[in-house]
Amino acid sequence: MKKLLVAALVVLMAFSLAACSKTVATTSGGKITESEYYNKMKETQSGKQVLQQMILDKVLEKDYGSKVSSKDVDKQYNALKSQYGAQFSTALQQNNLTPSTLKDQIRDNLLLKQAVIANTKITNKMLQQQWKSFEPKITVAHILVQKESDAQNVINQLKQNGSYDNFKQLAKKYSEDTATKNKGGKLPSFDGTDTQLDNSFKQAAFKLKTGQFTETPVKTPYGYQVIYCIKNPGKGQMKDHIKQLKDQIINEEMNDQATLQKVVSKVLKNGDVSIKDKDLQNILANYTGSGNNTGAAQNNK
Repeated sequence: MKKLLVAALVVLMAFSLAACSKTVATTSGGKITESEYYNKMKETQSGKQVLQQMILDKVLEKDYGSKVSSKDVDKQYNALKSQYGAQFSTALQQNNLTPSTLKDQIRDNLLLKQAVIANTKITNKMLQQQWKSFEPKITVAHILVQKESDAQNVINQLKQNGSYDNFKQLAKKYSEDTATKNKGGKLPSFDGTDTQLDNSFKQAAFKLKTGQFTETPVKTPYGYQVIYCIKNPGKGQMKDHIKQLKDQIINEEMNDQATLQKVVSKVLKNGDVSIKDKDLQNILANYTGSGNNTGAAQNNK
């Protein structure tokens, strides 16, 4: 989830307040009114960031809301829930999130992605460049040990019986990766865009065909690893992977802050945004290059 314009959710209510002065808290030293709370919050950086995010969300929802369904949101939400497993609730708490606010952030990100798609012209040259580093999604298992001799011992046993069933038994017996050893060393599937695994590990894994294993120990920062390829569909031809290549290009754009800055700037400039509070008129200046009435300024050109 992108950090662009994101701020603490605890201050979201501050900007839904009108000029009324309802009491939000009382103390022995006096009461705190909504207007007092609002005036304090708008002076803070986190309060300003929340307003920025709310404005962007409104514009994105209008322009791209029809392209993001609840099923799209649920799919990503469930993927994260599955990834964290029993630690999911803890992860939410650590990030000051609830299931509802996480889904809101997922939707925000998907809307921003649609804006990036709409503002990115993918050329054949870009596809050709992406194809050079393209690797299909593969599934592997691994055995992690600390000594090279131990890794070689595992390999020697695999040379006697190179079946996946044997590899799983060896993983349970030798692997020091407690998260995967009881699963036969199996890792989540990954492709060439993966940023979590060590490059040496990935390079060795992508060279394997289905049913093959590394015949020399693979040195990584974690120790020595033996890798078994459960499934590798092969790279094939570029024409068969156009959609994947486009998705990869867009995902790379989503991780480029300069690109996001340009897209957000364009979205806001076309969003007919008008800031009514004079103290907040320059809140979008970093994105639109102007202060209040960004939409009106466009209309007057």
